[in-house]
Amino acid sequence: MSSVKVECVVKESSLIGEGPVWEESDQTLLFVDIAGKKIHRWSPATNHIQSLATDHMVGFAVPRRSGGYAAGVGRSIVAVDWSTQTMTSLVEVDEEKPNNRLNDGKVDPMGRLLAGTMGMEERPAVVERKQGSLFSVTSDLTVIKHFNQVDISNGLDWSPDQRTFFYIDSLSFTVDAFDYDTHTGQLSNRRVVYRMEEGEGIPDGMSVDVDGRLWVACYNGGRVINIDPVTGVRLQTVSLPVMKTTSCCFGGPDYRDLYVTSASLGLDQSERRQQPLAGATFRVTGLGVKGRPSNSFAG
Repeated sequence: MSSVKVECVVKESSLIGEGPVWEESDQTLLFVDIAGKKIHRWSPATNHIQSLATDHMVGFAVPRRSGGYAAGVGRSIVAVDWSTQTMTSLVEVDEEKPNNRLNDGKVDPMGRLLAGTMGMEERPAVVERKQGSLFSVTSDLTVIKHFNQVDISNGLDWSPDQRTFFYIDSLSFTVDAFDYDTHTGQLSNRRVVYRMEEGEGIPDGMSVDVDGRLWVACYNGGRVINIDPVTGVRLQTVSLPVMKTTSCCFGGPDYRDLYVTSASLGLDQSERRQQPLAGATFRVTGLGVKGRPSNSFAG
């Protein structure tokens, strides 16, 4: 068993670092600062970070097949042209709920974008309940609402055979699974695969490895937990030097490194002194597992 090592790689502090995505083509890490209203690209080779400011809170950014990115900004999914630093709105969701915003989003193997919404937070993790929904956006920009009554739409990913979709509505304190039809994008047979235990925090962002195990960042828990969705058993806990761990993705050589984002918003002065790296991004090595490349949005 290789020894697990946690290192801080992006020291620049985010208010709410989120949504890490490894970009194979450039060997860079794409992530957002939701409350800081920025999309970041960090290169491990140069340790250089590039940033693009957004007009509203930005929940996610993902690569597009046609180039650039798609991002969830406010209630709009926008096309991002990094070279010109410009954004163009593609579609809007939750038009009847002006206080909502997009949160986490991810692309399925067919190129569909799945993204969820939530009500505005009064303070971190305190929201108007049941205001959010989960949507998918197809290559022709058709928007489909899968379900509503969501508190904080968060982590999402697919099993290696693409037949199971994993999903987190944070304030349910569970990780759920659905049967997934890759041809139609339909979800069915919702069930709980893991219930958070006392002290583990709030389930947030998530990534699935090549063996189909889940890696779940635990907000206010200072950890990432590794779950077997078949047995519902927690296999491993990776502790981080910050409490507000928000999301994770695999990247680096052979996708053997786990990148973990974190938040600093909501910490008091005492907590900030105890957690000087709050809001930083971390790399975990030595886990002995591999992740999978991300998918690009076809729209």
